[in-house]
Amino acid sequence: MARKQSEYLADLLGDDEDEAAAPESPAPAAETIAPSPAPEPPLAASRRRGGSMTLLGRESALARVANGEVRQVTQMLLDPARVRPWAGNARSYEHLTEDNCRELIDSLIAEGGQKVPAVVRRIDGDPTHEYEVIAGTRRHWSISWLRANSWPDMKFLAQIVELDDEAAFRLADIENRARKDVSDLERARNYAAALAEHYGNHLTRMAERLKLSKGWLSKMLKVAKIPDGVIAAFASPAEVQLKPAYPLAQALDDKDRAAAIRREAARLARDQEARRETGRPPLPSAEVIGKLLSAGTEKDAPEKFVLEGAHGRPAITVQSANRQGVTLRLHAGHGLSEDDLMNRVRDALSELDGEGRGLQR
Repeated sequence: MARKQSEYLADLLGDDEDEAAAPESPAPAAETIAPSPAPEPPLAASRRRGGSMTLLGRESALARVANGEVRQVTQMLLDPARVRPWAGNARSYEHLTEDNCRELIDSLIAEGGQKVPAVVRRIDGDPTHEYEVIAGTRRHWSISWLRANSWPDMKFLAQIVELDDEAAFRLADIENRARKDVSDLERARNYAAALAEHYGNHLTRMAERLKLSKGWLSKMLKVAKIPDGVIAAFASPAEVQLKPAYPLAQALDDKDRAAAIRREAARLARDQEARRETGRPPLPSAEVIGKLLSAGTEKDAPEKFVLEGAHGRPAITVQSANRQGVTLRLHAGHGLSEDDLMNRVRDALSELDGEGRGLQR
């Protein structure tokens, strides 16, 4: 990129402190349309305290992201029950709780509502909702929680915009880059879904549209492929961060190692669950990564196993099982009929399949 990502985000969004400090526009009456914002001032005039932007500057920046696809901007106070989360946003609405939204909830109570409006768009065909949240999912969840907990008159302040799905994705992505509580895994899987849905699986085009490094985006998409069974080894999906998780994603490309990693992940998941049930602290992510990466290495390679024949004598030994095939040793003096010996072979192949090391057909 010609410009640093941090500089790009600063120009688009400004810092959170300045958003909170910016004077709030007079709130319109509930369910009424306020006057459209004034035309955007020059960027230099909108800067405050060494480079950050006012709320008006932020609003204009968000509109610019759509490159003309935002045709109308209206600010309203909405009933959050009539607003749903947009499925294309990286943030997982299901993982929001009172605990992880506590600071925002307290701020909303202290300030008597939102200082910074969310961004929503109108939807059709849903009898229970009129809008969906493009940016501001935590604000929507927190306002909904407050209305259900002693603050029934709290309203959801939102800008209503008109934009297509790809523009909505870019706008939501810019918001999420400034939020530390959106995990790398959430963003990675969001990028993977958007790559197919909005960019025809063209990585270069997606990187250009999002103004991201192609190499960095490629790593995020790689991490997105880590299966849920492996993610379960961590205390929380939020602990799966790009830098340590990328080598793990690469290791899973090796079929032999992948089987061992999945087995180790299942064991770690059981351990994490037992720790939760007994109130013990979870295994830290660094330790989980270390155990997963060590699985399937030479010292931890699966041992040979033997299937017995008649009178406890060895009949078949599995010498190796890898991408090149399965090597079996048939022992003399096994004391089995030919049919029984072939059944032992089937048993060996079935056991290998159960471990993820079966013969590829």
